[in-house]
Amino acid sequence: MPEIKPGSRFASSVCTTEIIIVKGFGDCDLCCGGAGMEAPGAPRDERTPSPQAAEGTQMGKRYVDAAETIEVLCVKPGDGSLGIGNVLLKLKDAKPLPASD
Repeated sequence: MPEIKPGSRFASSVCTTEIIIVKGFGDCDLCCGGAGMEAPGAPRDERTPSPQAAEGTQMGKRYVDAAETIEVLCVKPGDGSLGIGNVLLKLKDAKPLPASD
C-alpha cells in the first residue's frame, strides 16, 4: 500500500493513467483498473483493467471518495477506473459560480 500525501504522484500498473494526490494522508489501497498503483516509471503489468474498473479516467478531472477524504487529479488518462480497494472513486462535481445579477 502506498503512503499518500498531497503532491505525491502515482501511475497505474495496468493502463496509462497517472494521478497527483490533491487531498489525503496516510496508507491507502489506491487502485486503478483493479490493480495497485505504483510510482511513475515503474514497470507496467501486461494485463488489462478488470471489467468492474474499466470506465476510464479523464485528464484534468478530479476524483474523490464518498466522504471526500481523498481527492486526486488525473494528469494522464487511461482505461482503468480509480478506486480505494474495491470502492470506485467518483468524478468530483464542479462548484457553481455565484450569480452576478
